Amino acid sequence: MAAADSMLKLPAELLAGNCTALLAQYQSALAGADRLTLDGAALTQFDSSALALLLALRRRALQAGKLLVCQNLPENLRKLAHVYGVDGLIF
Repeated sequence: MAAADSMLKLPAELLAGNCTALLAQYQSALAGADRLTLDGAALTQFDSSALALLLALRRRALQAGKLLVCQNLPENLRKLAHVYGVDGLIF
């Protein structure tokens, strides 16, 4: 049987106000898949809570033995992750 894959698009904004709800939504998608791909092509506004969201999803994926893949994330998010020292965990 093939592994179940799920792909979700990140919204244009990942800020403290919407990350909690998104974490619950993405966690549900992760529960039903062996691999969850997050596409960040639309992401234009974010703060450090975006990193917290990605790290929380990564941790939950690892705990469940599943794979989390992030693609098309903005360069500025990569730079922010580097400043916080978590780029190796997300990218």
